[in-house]
Amino acid sequence: MSTGDLLNIHPIELKFPFELRKQSSCSMQLTNKSDKYVAFKVKTTNPKKYCVRPNTGIVMPGSTCSVTVTMQAQKEAPPDMQCKDKFLLQSVVAPNGTTTKEITSEMFNKEGDKVVEEFKLRVVYIPANPPSPVPEESDEGSSPPRPSVLENGYQDSSLLDAVSRTLEEPKEKSFETWSLISRLTEEKTSALQQNQKLQHELELMRKQISKKHTGSVSLLVAFLIGLFGILVGYIFK
Repeated sequence: MSTGDLLNIHPIELKFPFELRKQSSCSMQLTNKSDKYVAFKVKTTNPKKYCVRPNTGIVMPGSTCSVTVTMQAQKEAPPDMQCKDKFLLQSVVAPNGTTTKEITSEMFNKEGDKVVEEFKLRVVYIPANPPSPVPEESDEGSSPPRPSVLENGYQDSSLLDAVSRTLEEPKEKSFETWSLISRLTEEKTSALQQNQKLQHELELMRKQISKKHTGSVSLLVAFLIGLFGILVGYIFK
């Protein structure tokens, strides 16, 4: 806390949680420890980067005013997270009953015996998500960590085997189906060939029977003709 004759300022550093492409805010408390009206004004070395609300105001005797400072979203972080921006808080005694609308810039000019208190505040960036500290493990009374799947070779091997079986099952089923189709195709081809062979043999048998039948008829006709010739010769003899 910074203490002057008019105001107490807390904190004396503006600490902004820093995260790229996100706005960040912090606040400070101004407490009037005098019995007079105190006007204040906040300035910064980088006004385009920060928004101060309120940047001017009146703090009545014994009261406290809260000032919020918002930093615009930043596209890149400064080297080593060090910020050179500064803020200046000016305070001056104001006539009793003064309102915020009645504050002018001339009130903070250092003229004659007028006392204008000034406090410089620096900017500090702090990581928005600081790494959590690793708890220390005692040698006694601490339970061993549970083995994870990747840390335990047996569990890792079992998991890989299960995955392999899962991946191979569809392949095995596909191979069995393909083998069945192939076997049925071969049996169908063999049956067709056997059928053609039987038809060919049947055709040969029909031809042989036809030839034998024709030869028998020819012999019978020749025999009948010869017999008829003998009879005719015997009759006309």
